[in-house]
Formats: sequence, structure tokens, C-alpha cells
Amino acid sequence: MSDADLPEEIHRLRDSIDNVDAALMHLLAERFKFTRRVGELKAEAGLPAADLDREAAQIARLGTIAQASGLDPAFAEQFREFIVSEVKRQHRTIADARGAVTAPEPDLYA
Repeated sequence: MSDADLPEEIHRLRDSIDNVDAALMHLLAERFKFTRRVGELKAEAGLPAADLDREAAQIARLGTIAQASGLDPAFAEQFREFIVSEVKRQHRTIADARGAVTAPEPDLYA
């Protein structure tokens, strides 16, 4: 089936999906701009990339938001973890580039 054979509603919905995807990319870029600055400040202060207290609070907060929005909280947590793992990687890169001596990463499995 070619695009020309698809119902017009599918084309409209796909256009909306494309717009949402573009907005998500812009929002992620904006979010990473802020988190890079946090990484710079952490490197200056010698703080570790991970903040377990903040992460726990965010998991609870975003789980509540996800549930209220009709999203599966487990999906929201996977998405958050994907983003946060990139943020931590960026923070470590910033600290390494500055030669910063940071506190050790907390042991998540202890």
C-alpha cells in the first residue's frame, strides 16, 4: 500500500506525530543545556555525577505524573533512566575534561 492509498486521517495523525517528535527533540536539547550546566557546577564543586536522593524523588514524582497522564509508570521510569544515564555520562565527561577530582559514584547495588 502506497502513501497515496492511505486514509487522509492517517496522514493527519502522522503529521501530528512528526510535530510531537520534533517538539520532544527540542525539549531534550533544552533539558541537556540545563543539565550540562549542572555538570559544570558539580565538577567545580567536586560532586559525583549521580545524586541518589534526587533520583529517588524524581522517580516518585515522574511516576505520579505518568500515571495521571495515562502512561505506564514503568515506561516513564525506563524513559527517565535512559535520559539520566546520558546526563551522568555528560557529567563525567565534563569532570574528566576539567580534571576535576569528584566524590566517588555511589554504589547502586550495595
